[in-house]
Amino acid sequence: MADHTDAPSTHAAPGTPSQSLPDDAYDAAPLLLGTYTPKIDAKGRVALPAKMRTQLGEGMVLARGQERCVTILPRQEFRRIAARIQHTSMGDKAARQYLRIFLSGAVDTEIDRQGRVSVPQMLRDYAGLGDDIVIIGVGTRAEIWNAGAWADYLAQNEQGYADITDDVFPDMGF
Repeated sequence: MADHTDAPSTHAAPGTPSQSLPDDAYDAAPLLLGTYTPKIDAKGRVALPAKMRTQLGEGMVLARGQERCVTILPRQEFRRIAARIQHTSMGDKAARQYLRIFLSGAVDTEIDRQGRVSVPQMLRDYAGLGDDIVIIGVGTRAEIWNAGAWADYLAQNEQGYADITDDVFPDMGF
């Protein structure tokens, strides 16, 4: 998948429905799905699910995610998002804030021979990651959550899930 550095400036956050990818990008992008409950060891290493490892490829970028999780992005997806962020107006205070927080917390990493990825202490602290974690697939990215925080998030948002379908997918007729 090629980097899309010619993307127009926009005020929407990367990955929002208003920012569509070219049709061929959907074929090349990984489709990370599911919920997994691995353990994280004292050194911050977590074994990624085998199917997810295959889809992520050789390397990935870990970054601060929204709602206090750690986002796992395949390198190609991270480059696409970073390029899009770089095209936002530096006169836009919200864009500057997003750029600073997202990129300053990003770490390039690889999967080790045991299928593990090391989550830096800074990101573990940010997401409150202890022994019990949840990894969820979210399409072109995955997220690592504190297990209790994920359970709370689901409990608070499951009812609204059905209610917001028309807002998120107005043209799809779900």
